[in-house]
Amino acid sequence: MEAAMTQAPAEASAKPSISRDAALRIAMAARILPEISVGQLLEILMRRIGGEINEDTLSTITVTDLKTGFGSADGEEDGEDISLGLPAIKEAVRILWGELADDELPPTNPAAADMPGSIRIAVASNNGEQVNGHFGSCLRYLVYQLSPETYELIDVRSAVEADLSDDRNAFRANLINDCHVLLIQSIGGPAAAKVVRAGVYPMKVKETSTVRMELERLQSVMVNSPPPWLAKILGTDGDLKKRFLTEDDE
Repeated sequence: MEAAMTQAPAEASAKPSISRDAALRIAMAARILPEISVGQLLEILMRRIGGEINEDTLSTITVTDLKTGFGSADGEEDGEDISLGLPAIKEAVRILWGELADDELPPTNPAAADMPGSIRIAVASNNGEQVNGHFGSCLRYLVYQLSPETYELIDVRSAVEADLSDDRNAFRANLINDCHVLLIQSIGGPAAAKVVRAGVYPMKVKETSTVRMELERLQSVMVNSPPPWLAKILGTDGDLKKRFLTEDDE
């Protein structure tokens, strides 16, 4: 899946396209660079690459490129006196090259989007098939089609472009607005309101959990005692009043 970048920074007239895997690498690399946002890292890479950002072009990035880029941002042209440590920069380059890329996901099956009697689940995830992401900062959303009998991964949606949006929470809510349920580790109140307005129902997972555990739990609920909102989605009775967010949600 290719993501088109439509708004332009001061340095360029248009942002290049970014492949899904490249976007994930950039988000992961930014995570280990203290005080560097995804947007800042992306701008440095754009200046260095000057065209499409994909797995091949990211593999041309060097430690010197990042040192120089961060140094220029700090007013240190040679990059020697920047606050970022060299080990963190080296690790970021390894991630950009794909050496630490996440390869634990099964292949996506978009055809399963038409699965009869199913609902669509978005999962806030940072690695593997884990429910371990905060809504506003997770690296990507795993999208599953879930029926009482089975489930399939149908898409992986990078959230890297959210950091370039004027309203990051609205961008993220838009990214999953074709889903019925969002599984997350945590979410703030204003963000939850935008998710609900998009027609998606957030369900908080209190501790890091696997996708399999949570989807199998949902399957059991679908079969045995669906809450009113889920019964509505499945075409049975009920209304949308019952929520999964509790009083102590952030």
